Amino acid sequence: MGFERTAIIGAGGWGTALAGVWARDGREIVLWGHNPERITTMRSSRENFSYLPGFRLPENVQITGEPRDCKNCSLVVFAVPSTAFRSIAERFREFVPNDAILLSCTKGIEHGTGMRMSEILHENFSGARVAVLSGPNLAIEVARNLPTATVVGSTDADCAVQLQAFLGSPRFRIYTSEEVIGIELGGALKNVFALSAGVSDGLGLGDNAKSALVTRCLAELLRLGTVMGGNARTFYGLSGVGDLMATCFSPHSRNRRVGERLGRGESLDQVTSAMQMVAEGIPTTKSAFECARRFNVETPIIDQMNAIVYEGKSPAQALTDLLQREQKPERI
Repeated sequence: MGFERTAIIGAGGWGTALAGVWARDGREIVLWGHNPERITTMRSSRENFSYLPGFRLPENVQITGEPRDCKNCSLVVFAVPSTAFRSIAERFREFVPNDAILLSCTKGIEHGTGMRMSEILHENFSGARVAVLSGPNLAIEVARNLPTATVVGSTDADCAVQLQAFLGSPRFRIYTSEEVIGIELGGALKNVFALSAGVSDGLGLGDNAKSALVTRCLAELLRLGTVMGGNARTFYGLSGVGDLMATCFSPHSRNRRVGERLGRGESLDQVTSAMQMVAEGIPTTKSAFECARRFNVETPIIDQMNAIVYEGKSPAQALTDLLQREQKPERI
């Protein structure tokens, strides 16, 4: 099955990269962004200077700031920050066709409610077919057409297969799954752990320490993710281990870079004031901490990242507190 028109909601780095990838075969793409000035510049230059400089969008990508331009799209892709996800979903409710497939490419957990992005879509578009996409997909590499793999999950197996056939390519390889919860939680929680990996880099702790840290991040991901309803096997896949490796080790990972700057002694305000892009690990740290308390799960790494990001704790003291924890048998 094909889709006559595809709308991508969110003209940041990820949305722009997806628009370029999926427009390469000539299909009609509508790319919506909220910033009028940026949209005007992108429309004339065919380039997103703020997020992906040097990457030119094909002419078959319609760049717009008008939600109504997405009205006749049979596939609507959400690639917006998690903190704005609900408000944008509500804004587009009247413009999305009832029979459209909705695909969330946002990696986050809502503050307060602990809701995943697909749950917000179901809440706002009752009866719609909803899918999620996640994996080790750094926007800059996707935009450059470097080989990547990702997973599309939906409780509607036919929906996942349709998206795989329509959106997949040899350079953008898509796997399918019927397990949505684990895919979303893996994609969201790894951003918190990428911050911690960056802090390790900023403190100059070396590769041994960082590898040990990321291994314990996986254990923590499994512990919290399974209690929240995810399948443990999912966390060993593309949206678990795969995404965890990419975001914890890649120089392109914005969450790792934020953590590195925190580890070097910069304040969160100093780091974020100089950023144009959203580092999802910052809001997700708070959401993950809330979820761990709600489900009574032991999450020492998430706890220390929450203390660094939201309580002003020094990274050096957080490291000391982690290292002074009781030594135990290894459990994954």
